[in-house]
Amino acid sequence: MTGVAEVVIDGRTLSYDDVVAVARHGARVVLGDAVIPRLTRERAAVDDVVDRQVPTYGLTTGLGTRSSYALPRDELEAFSVRTVRGRANAVGAPLAVPVVRAAVLARVNGIAGGGSGVRPEILRLLVAMLNSRVHPVIPEVGSIGASDLCQMAHVGLVVIGEGRAEFAGGVLEGATALRRAGLTPVELGPKDGHVLCSASPLAAGQGALALHEASAVLTLAQAVTALTYEGFRANTSPLDARLLGLRRAPGQSRAAAGLLALLDGGELGDPRNARRVQDPVSLRCAAQVHGALHAALDFADAALQPELNGCGDNPVVLADTGEILSSGNFHTPALALAFDTLALALTQTASVSAERMRRLLDPAVSGLPANLSPYGPERSGFAPLAKTAQALVAEIRMLSAPVSTDPRHGADAVEDDSTNAALGARRLTTILVRLRQLLAVEAVVAAQAVDLAAPSALGRGPGLLHRAIRAIVPPLDDDRPCGEDVERVSADVLGSDDVRRTLRALVGRDGGDGRGAPGVQGGERRGSAHPAVEANS
Repeated sequence: MTGVAEVVIDGRTLSYDDVVAVARHGARVVLGDAVIPRLTRERAAVDDVVDRQVPTYGLTTGLGTRSSYALPRDELEAFSVRTVRGRANAVGAPLAVPVVRAAVLARVNGIAGGGSGVRPEILRLLVAMLNSRVHPVIPEVGSIGASDLCQMAHVGLVVIGEGRAEFAGGVLEGATALRRAGLTPVELGPKDGHVLCSASPLAAGQGALALHEASAVLTLAQAVTALTYEGFRANTSPLDARLLGLRRAPGQSRAAAGLLALLDGGELGDPRNARRVQDPVSLRCAAQVHGALHAALDFADAALQPELNGCGDNPVVLADTGEILSSGNFHTPALALAFDTLALALTQTASVSAERMRRLLDPAVSGLPANLSPYGPERSGFAPLAKTAQALVAEIRMLSAPVSTDPRHGADAVEDDSTNAALGARRLTTILVRLRQLLAVEAVVAAQAVDLAAPSALGRGPGLLHRAIRAIVPPLDDDRPCGEDVERVSADVLGSDDVRRTLRALVGRDGGDGRGAPGVQGGERRGSAHPAVEANS
């Protein structure tokens, strides 16, 4: 639970925590004092251009290949409506409500920051829809990353009283949903329809949710790795800051410091307690792999912040001069590349997680009973669970294929490049779900390894995880189905806001070295206090 009751929108300072507060926890949205005056000045510039019939893309001319077509003055309002209706072409299952809320919030923030020229009443209605929980039904497929046109147009339909929206637990006609919420559709003026469809708020909103969760999953990966270290009796000398300082790979020192902080209080804080001189790479180089994920998160944050707190419109209204200029701000190659990079870094993290689990099952490497069965080779132990881990890695690897390099083209020779940024954000969401399940597999197996190895003292992080797991999943004695155990650990331990907060505090807010990337923090979910956390307090 975020504890945030209200988020003030100014177009400049929206954080990932703010997006989560509104999208997942229903925080109220309030416009900053400067927003409406800013929009009023911009709208005056739009009205002036319309009155003077200055050729302006999407305002007094058509869109795409029809940009050379001058629109008659008396058709501008109707053209705005047709722009929304003609682009609401997305297909597939409806996006989840938190994703819809994140997308609408991102568009609200983009408009609030200036440059769109939309009428203020459009923005007020979008805010009211968020606060009244009127959620447009947006199908999941339709964006190619050259603005999220075909999906955001479904938001525009509800704004004008058309389309469909989720409200009070049911899906209604847009006009009905607005009426039951006490809201009224608005009439679109020149440019308003294009603004409702423009920019990349779906990529930005869903991306913000994904980065928030990815930051939390990185901390979980660190903690599960530390639990495996305890069961394996791993050698922690590769985490020595003196070694890492001799090759300053991005993020590795941060990751190593986080692992050592989690292991603090246990035997492995002293490398002399290690069982082997040198461990397999999946254990020995965890700091390098997790460090790369730290670096990928930093890259993604740097690319996403301008989308979340900037103007992605085309054209852009400059109120100070009264100009309306053609813009490339809608194009998102850096964001798409960052999402691809983050997907690959998460895949590396998944791969070493599965390999660490396999090493625990191998008695020749772990020094523990085969497959961690106390009965020995006459039982399967956790061997079948390794297949589930391999299946999860295979799916994650498949999902990590780059989308930003896909061949693509839009309107003939005009829209001849796009980025697939929204697809990249949606793909990240699935990867993170599967990675958390995979980490739950490793955690269940590592907890059994700790039981069998019976170290005299666990580090604070592994101790927390071990207690939390054993509170809901008993040790494996005879063979039994383990899939439900994994699901419980994924949801009730790795998904617990209390466990996540405590682990974050153990490693330091930014994983060990005080990283301050705006918004990449938290990743908590609603839930009651976990007994293992209370025991650790």
